[in-house]
Amino acid sequence: MTRQLRDIYIVDAVRTPVGKYAGALSGVRPDDLAAGVLRSLLARTPDLDPARIDDVFFGNANGAGEENRNVARMAGLLAGLPVTVPGSTVNRLCASGLEAVIQAARAIAVGDASVAVAGGVESMSRAPWVLPKPSRAFPAGNQELFSTTIGWRMVNKRLEPQWTVPLGEGAELIADRYGITREQQDAFAVASHEKAARAWKNGLYDGEVVPVEDVGLTRDETIRDNTSPQSLSGLKPVFRPDGTVTAGNASPLNDGAAALLLVDEEGLKATGREPLALVRASAVTAIEPQYFGLGPVEAVRKALTRAGRGFGDLTTFELNEAFAAQSLGCLAEWPDLDPAVVNPRGGAIAIGHPLGASGARIAGAVAHQLAAAGSGTGLAALCIGVGQGLALVLER
Repeated sequence: MTRQLRDIYIVDAVRTPVGKYAGALSGVRPDDLAAGVLRSLLARTPDLDPARIDDVFFGNANGAGEENRNVARMAGLLAGLPVTVPGSTVNRLCASGLEAVIQAARAIAVGDASVAVAGGVESMSRAPWVLPKPSRAFPAGNQELFSTTIGWRMVNKRLEPQWTVPLGEGAELIADRYGITREQQDAFAVASHEKAARAWKNGLYDGEVVPVEDVGLTRDETIRDNTSPQSLSGLKPVFRPDGTVTAGNASPLNDGAAALLLVDEEGLKATGREPLALVRASAVTAIEPQYFGLGPVEAVRKALTRAGRGFGDLTTFELNEAFAAQSLGCLAEWPDLDPAVVNPRGGAIAIGHPLGASGARIAGAVAHQLAAAGSGTGLAALCIGVGQGLALVLER
């Protein structure tokens, strides 16, 4: 039996201010961060009975610490949702939050859900060290601890060595391929900070950022209002002695959470609200792992084709800024894209990149920007470690 696909609406989207590593949110467990955005999201739609939520999808890239045991389910319980509301945690590394949104949308499209919540969470500050089990009992030597904050750990030696280079070295490889200079990367980073600071000053985030309980953070913590090419030029390269990638032109380590409310036509009536945007299409692609930063290139093209749209139709485009070099490499592959529509309110270099939350953050940002514009087409896309790209097209 063939079922007609249902329309999918994004009713609302919220996120926490993004905290810096060891900063204002470092004292908050990731499951509590996730529960907080769930509570805030549902409080903004009081007409919706939480028991009508068919599923909660949350992205998380780590899963090794306090967010273990299915953080989506834990967050639902902590948020006070009825125990009958299930939850599923998904992992597509840096795009986990967007993967959660797409899985929720897919469940609604095929009729498996009428109301769903999707989001993501990460506490990079609280990511634990892990100790592998020894290969034999009672080892006499010292054992090695691995940090789970970011990147490769306990690498399988059967993988090709070029696939497992550090993420920053992957950004250097992209800079080499496209001839992207240190000055270009620093200029891109400065623009990210300037746009983010201006957006906050003008109140553009007031409608989507919600406070974290018992924390006084009122703005994304890693935005630097006084960033300049001069201040960035003094930073040393991190991954190569003569390289171009620095802490100033890369996204920082962060903590944060985001959540979106998705519904079908029947669910929309139950909310009593006008939706922000409509989910139109998505796509995922994969490339050589060391060039992971170029993952969005084909994913974006494929998603736009599926939506019957082109670059010229875009009102806004949230491209996750893992590294300036990576973002500039992607932009070089999209000559028909107007750079002015990309990250108009700042990107991850300034705002931050709490891995599992970032995809949900940018999907929500696109939805809010489309609502503010009144109409248009928006796109959210991320590169993904180990060589993937994910993109989502929204419309209003």
